[in-house]
Amino acid sequence: MASPEQDAVTAVPALDKDGVRLTVDDAIATVTLTNPAKRNAQSPALWRALTEAGRLLPGTVRVVVLRAEGKSFSAGLDRQAFTPEGFDGEPSFMDLARGGDAELDATITEYQEAFTWWRRSDIVSVAAVQGHAIGAGFQLALACDLRVVADDVQFAMRETSLGLVPDLAGTHPLVGLVGYARALEICATGRSVHAEEAVGTGLANIAVPSADLDAAVQDLTAALLAAPRDAVIETKALLRGAGERTYEEQRVAERAAQARRLRDLAGVGE
Repeated sequence: MASPEQDAVTAVPALDKDGVRLTVDDAIATVTLTNPAKRNAQSPALWRALTEAGRLLPGTVRVVVLRAEGKSFSAGLDRQAFTPEGFDGEPSFMDLARGGDAELDATITEYQEAFTWWRRSDIVSVAAVQGHAIGAGFQLALACDLRVVADDVQFAMRETSLGLVPDLAGTHPLVGLVGYARALEICATGRSVHAEEAVGTGLANIAVPSADLDAAVQDLTAALLAAPRDAVIETKALLRGAGERTYEEQRVAERAAQARRLRDLAGVGE
């Protein structure tokens, strides 16, 4: 059976630019970071490509796998962003800082879009993470619903150490996974979180040897596809909203979702 990495190579890409490749095989889409020479460092162009990948997903897709070529998942933001010249054809971060509030807010909003579509209600996203996942790389892994990590993984949130904050939609899932106190400690110290701690705190669903990462993701993907799609969608919506509902409100939501499922299974209304 082909691995996700082999599938990504053999399938015809629906998108392949700026360090991002999207391939689609019926119910499974694979988004691959393709700049291992720079440890998949991120840039505004890469973020726009990630956003485009999300928009290109056909309706057949149920599971999206996020993976990266090379030894590192992503070493974070390309440091060129902090130079006076920035990236070719892009305003430098220093130029953005000197601009108006509305322009700066709109630019960061655009960047965040690359990190927000992974939790859409109609898909389940799985990040396969090896090596370094630092800063923006950590936040990209956090953008997904599930994380399978290699035993050499190193998560780190270095923004605070640089005088910045994590602003790519990573703080909400981080607190949800590990709690406020541990999230603050991870961000404020910038320390690395390794595989054992990641699994123990809920950051990762499972850790495996690096050589087994693709196979583990493939097994998880197959298990996710085994359940009926509408049941997965309803269950995901229930779990995502549970933290914002009271106990009684969650009971109401469960009853409503189950009523929809029972009627669908019974063919009522067709």
